[in-house]
Amino acid sequence: MEFLAGGRGEVRITRADVGKRVSVRRLTGDGEGPEAFTDAVGVLTSWDEGVLSITRRTGECVRVEESSLVAAKVVPAAPARRKVPATTARELQEVAARGWPAVETERLGQWTLRASGGFTRRANSVLPLGDPGLPLDAALEHIGRWYDARGLPPVIAVATGRDDTDVQLAARLAERGWADEAHTRVRIAALAPLADTGADTSRVALSREPDADWLALYNRTGEGGGGGRGQEVTEDVLKVLTGGPSVWCATVRSADGRTAAIGRLAVDGRWAGFAAVEVAPDARRQGLATLVMAALAERALAEGASAAYLQVEADNTGALGFYDRLGFTDHHGYHYRRPLPDARH
Repeated sequence: MEFLAGGRGEVRITRADVGKRVSVRRLTGDGEGPEAFTDAVGVLTSWDEGVLSITRRTGECVRVEESSLVAAKVVPAAPARRKVPATTARELQEVAARGWPAVETERLGQWTLRASGGFTRRANSVLPLGDPGLPLDAALEHIGRWYDARGLPPVIAVATGRDDTDVQLAARLAERGWADEAHTRVRIAALAPLADTGADTSRVALSREPDADWLALYNRTGEGGGGGRGQEVTEDVLKVLTGGPSVWCATVRSADGRTAAIGRLAVDGRWAGFAAVEVAPDARRQGLATLVMAALAERALAEGASAAYLQVEADNTGALGFYDRLGFTDHHGYHYRRPLPDARH
């Protein structure tokens, strides 16, 4: 960025640039002594009540007071990489949790308890990333009380086969009568090829929030996940669906104006998370799911992402085959553990 003497320049961005990659310089310090400046580059994910939120490629969110801006401009997205990125299960677990955020959370050591009124297992389960800070039995008792107070069953999401700690946790939970369910694959791909399909993505409308038709299709055919399919659209449901660093909802309409296909994207640094890709039963086999993926991938590339991830239940053979054809490969898996009735005292 070009600056004038003293580190100042022009502020060339507005609220209309939300969703674009920007470079900003702000004045820092307490006003005493020489002026100090701090720079930030990332996606402008919001601009509300005088505060800008900028998400860096690392996923870190930087909040900038509008009054502190001394220079800012939109910058081109970084060149897209066409190779599947190297990453760890821990990174993807953290990214996926931010991209499908729970309404309420509580830390228990390095574990996170999540609740969202029962909408999807992901947003209503414990994410165990390390040590809970208590002996396991004491931690399970705390978890049970926490979920009981919210009228929810205690559920723990355990990564599968990537780390000895996860293997040991699964075994210890099994010993205590916690049964496994909903085995899921986490799949990744390079982002650029998803957009490079030649499809006419102008048919796809993107918005920051789902409209009533989007919600109706999702609610009819969408993710079960312990509470997605057929559930009343509550405030908690909307908070999960619209939460995340930079969320977009895609809609394709048929010739008569009905919602034919939908999808959801959450951009977080280099990662683009895809979810809720659904096609109305009478509009299938027309390439609409691929079209939705392409449009969302274009949006993610424009915001500086380079890698894609998604989660598919292991028994969903149709979805697995579709994502195979788009170039997704398995990275790791996870499943949920829930206590059998006689496992709780």
